[in-house]
Amino acid sequence: MKKTLLSLAILSSFAAHADEGMWMPQQLPQVAKQLKAAGLKLDPATLTKLTEFPMGAIVSLGGCSASFVSPQGLVVTNHHCVYNSVAVNSTPERDLLANGFLAKTLGEELPAAPGSRVYVTEEVANVTDKIITPEVAKLSGKARLDAIEKNQKTLQAECEKDAGYRCTVASYYGGLEFYRLKQLEIRDVRLVHAPPAGVGKFGGDTDNWMWPRHTGDYGFYRAYVSKDGKAAEFSKDNVPYQPKHHLKIAKEGSKEGDFIMVLGYPGRTNRHRLPSEVAFTFDWNYPAFVQASGETLAIIERETKNDPAAKLKYAGQIASVNNYYKNRKGMLTSYQNSDFLQRKTAEHNALKAWVNANPARKAQFAADIEAAEKLIAERDAGTRKSFFLSYSQPKFLSSARALYRLANERTKPDAERKAGYQERDMPRLTSVITGQDRTYDEKVDKALVLNFLTKYNAQPAAEHDAAFDAALGIKPGMGEAELKAALDRIYAGSKLANKEERLAWLNKSPQEFQASNDSFIKAAVAMYDAGMRDEAKEEELGGKIQQAYGNYMKAKIAYMNSRGQAVYPDANGTLRATFGKIAGRPVGADGTTGWTAFTTVNGVVAKHTGEGEFNAPAAQLEAIRKKDFGKYVDPKLKTVPVNYLATLDITGGNSGSAALNSKAELIGLAFDGTLDSIISDWDFNKAMTRDIQVDIRYILWNMQHVDKADNLLKEMNAL
Repeated sequence: MKKTLLSLAILSSFAAHADEGMWMPQQLPQVAKQLKAAGLKLDPATLTKLTEFPMGAIVSLGGCSASFVSPQGLVVTNHHCVYNSVAVNSTPERDLLANGFLAKTLGEELPAAPGSRVYVTEEVANVTDKIITPEVAKLSGKARLDAIEKNQKTLQAECEKDAGYRCTVASYYGGLEFYRLKQLEIRDVRLVHAPPAGVGKFGGDTDNWMWPRHTGDYGFYRAYVSKDGKAAEFSKDNVPYQPKHHLKIAKEGSKEGDFIMVLGYPGRTNRHRLPSEVAFTFDWNYPAFVQASGETLAIIERETKNDPAAKLKYAGQIASVNNYYKNRKGMLTSYQNSDFLQRKTAEHNALKAWVNANPARKAQFAADIEAAEKLIAERDAGTRKSFFLSYSQPKFLSSARALYRLANERTKPDAERKAGYQERDMPRLTSVITGQDRTYDEKVDKALVLNFLTKYNAQPAAEHDAAFDAALGIKPGMGEAELKAALDRIYAGSKLANKEERLAWLNKSPQEFQASNDSFIKAAVAMYDAGMRDEAKEEELGGKIQQAYGNYMKAKIAYMNSRGQAVYPDANGTLRATFGKIAGRPVGADGTTGWTAFTTVNGVVAKHTGEGEFNAPAAQLEAIRKKDFGKYVDPKLKTVPVNYLATLDITGGNSGSAALNSKAELIGLAFDGTLDSIISDWDFNKAMTRDIQVDIRYILWNMQHVDKADNLLKEMNAL
């Protein structure tokens, strides 16, 4: 069998870095010795079989991870992953966020947030030679990207001839390798159970990314299909999906030093970035993001302060923005106290010296390394220029632009349409367009846009987008009052806030758009040609970067292999496994006292204030006071554990990932990391890196002794 660069990189020297890495399932047999030595009782080869146990039970929610825990399609994930579904089903009169939700029967389950999906991965195949064909390899710029996209769509279309499947071609190592993922796309997803916010979000943003932690970050969905077992849209006639495999709940509790493995879908890591990318990100992009996020949170708080209905509509966005706001602030603090850029620069210079020391290597790699550096600098300059513009578009102007793009793409054969606008994309797009008003309030949206539009408009005229300015009727130098008046006019002239109006545009022709007097539709039409030209320029640059970056990664793999170092691919939203041990930390943040591995319900009582983020439910506090713990007491801790630390390499997207013991039994859910170690997305630090899990014993105890969710416990065979 032909070995890929990826497998060669792993085989060369994994032992040098056995404690880090987010491994593709097909790589795990290559690290079988390390897995067995760490404590895995299963044959590592079984982890490569995506339709067998345990991989067959692991699913993606398209941004979070999850897993089946019953034969009837019951899915467990994090509370913050079901949070938006709870929010959109809440009203001021029935506040499910505050009070929690439990369906005692199938009939009581509620539709999840619009666009919710459960993706079950069934196949991963290396298709690099079908994407980067000899003909593609000769191309550059936009022509290269277009050819790659054409090949991707062809492979996806072939795969999706099986109805109900979503197939994706993912890029690894900056476009050096490509794999096709085949996933069953379950479109009828329903909310089953979420504890009150005083459990699922206990500690709120104050405790986010912090330790010690006492958060019951869990929630449940159920996946539904048609009566013939096919993926289908929501229908009262649908039935629970029956997975081939589901996870079993561990009968024995976990303890410090135990083997732990997390299976899930990590989003993005950046460990192979160039030094210039590191400098741009931490010196400009993240600080700008933190500033913008802080302003966003303050504006939403101000505009919804006396409007409970609007506050509920924006609860999901607030939670998401807050999460990334604190994450980026933590990364910046870690970066400022580190020598990361200096080390990254030294490593990059050493790579270039190694390349230039050999004529053959220099001829193969040197030009592309230099090109990658220049091209990325050009891209970063564009990001800086358009930063405020990206925040300055009214929500329904963005919708109008997407709808008009769809109308134009639909004039082409499906295979020639831009990715995202093909027939395969219509169910998700329709669902999103349908549900937008459930997370929208005009006064909030207008206030957010006005804030960033003012900053955008203060930029020099040369940095303005002429088409955007003309469409909104603004000019450089306008004051805030004039900008507000322009926004008032364009908001008042549109009916897209009405769901039926939006849905009607899903099937209209370009000519109907061009004849419309709706202000957002008119603006979308006016901006279209310039937007397409800008997209073409971005793709020309992107194609050049893809080509140069892929060769840079080829050089890096060869260089690191020559030094006896492993090269695993950055996370990219695809299925990965990471393993380690349950462990505290000898030294806490900023040199404070060391961290114990577990927290307990005693900490919930100690932190409880009765208000805000530390408001545990009365029933839970009473159960703790009475020591009504049942079988969930830890023999060493003498009480119920809540959260625990482990040495796992995870990132965003791993939220809700199944934490498994040596026998692949469920022992918890990964949900967070510690603030001083989240820079591991860029710079892995073995000594500092810890992730946080909610202990399965706390989940089960709370479900049985507080929320009385006996129906679900019986379904999971956990009683």
